[in-house]
Amino acid sequence: MRVFLETLGCKLNQAESEMILRDFLGKGIEQTDRLEEADIYVLNTCTVTGQADAKARKLLKRARRLNPELNIVATGCYVERDGGDLASLADLLIPNGQKPDLVSHFENSNCVFSNKNHHFRRTRTFIKIQAGCKGKCSYCIVPRIRPEENIPPEEILSQIRKREEEGYKEAVLTGTEIGAYNYKGVTFKGLLEKILNETNIERLRISSLQPQEIDEEMLDYWQDGRLCRHFHLSLQSGSNSVLRRMCRCYTRDDFAQAVFLIRSKVPGVALSTDVIVGFPGESDEEFLESYEFCQAMEFDRMHVFPFSPRPGTAAGARGGKVDERTKKERAGLMLELARRMRRKSMSKSIGQICRVLVEQKRGEWWSGLSDNYFRVYFNSDSANLTNQVIKLKIVRLLGDGLWGEVLPGES
Repeated sequence: MRVFLETLGCKLNQAESEMILRDFLGKGIEQTDRLEEADIYVLNTCTVTGQADAKARKLLKRARRLNPELNIVATGCYVERDGGDLASLADLLIPNGQKPDLVSHFENSNCVFSNKNHHFRRTRTFIKIQAGCKGKCSYCIVPRIRPEENIPPEEILSQIRKREEEGYKEAVLTGTEIGAYNYKGVTFKGLLEKILNETNIERLRISSLQPQEIDEEMLDYWQDGRLCRHFHLSLQSGSNSVLRRMCRCYTRDDFAQAVFLIRSKVPGVALSTDVIVGFPGESDEEFLESYEFCQAMEFDRMHVFPFSPRPGTAAGARGGKVDERTKKERAGLMLELARRMRRKSMSKSIGQICRVLVEQKRGEWWSGLSDNYFRVYFNSDSANLTNQVIKLKIVRLLGDGLWGEVLPGES
């Protein structure tokens, strides 16, 4: 049997999909990239926005249309929130808490077991360290659909060591709110220290933190060059009045202080963020405050989302909704700002030396990610550089990324 697995949403979902795929391969069920030849289709869904819901429904319908004989499985946050909405589109619905047992539903199938050694196609591995969130953000449905969970440190260390043995060079720590990690007194800082001291993983990447979690003690760990110089801090709005209505735990000044601290302690760092436009009641003045604040922060990457009401959330029931046309216009302005800031940021890399984890060859060019999360392209006559970390000198911009030249002796 063959499985086709697709993932929507956050890096936590990616980590859980990786574990599901490992379970399938362990049962002798092979992975395929062709939906037409698959026996099982698994869609790991997201429900953070209405657009994510719509995409999940579209993908499930597409899978059935392309391969009517598929066993279709829907799992993830959309299933957790409203599985009945997907009941007619999938043969099996698996809530988040039952993901570890998903593959057991196929143990009695007529599997054709394979003796092949399976190799994962990614060069990075996603390690789930926690799930759930105690936050009370007025727009967010995640606390309702993600039960709180903290993975024991030894289990996390064991996973990382196993991935090292498999040849992975980079591990990405993921969760709903990883800065809130706490397992029997071991905090996120304590976990970082354990990973750095007790594993040999070449690169360690942090998926997302909150600005109120940033302090000098945490940033001291970035003196270890294995920690990637990239921070994702979700802003959501640069207007204090909107932040209050969102029930966020910081002001714009708090956020700016966190950004200043990161940039002063981690040279060459890149910062990305999320911004919501059209939050209920957002006036033209509040949008302008948010726009100008983002401009002042000079983010290296900015993800922009028009507000999407979620059932059962305070913001979803709030009046003062911003019309769709205005949301679209504001999103367009923010996206254009994001594009300009990114090009300015990438331009600063020209002439710099960076370490790139090579992922694959795209046409005649190799492609990989720098530790500060820029896409880098380069030429090399080497037969296979996949999953190697090499040094490149950045010489110019190229499309969505940078063009680098391989330093002597690197390939």
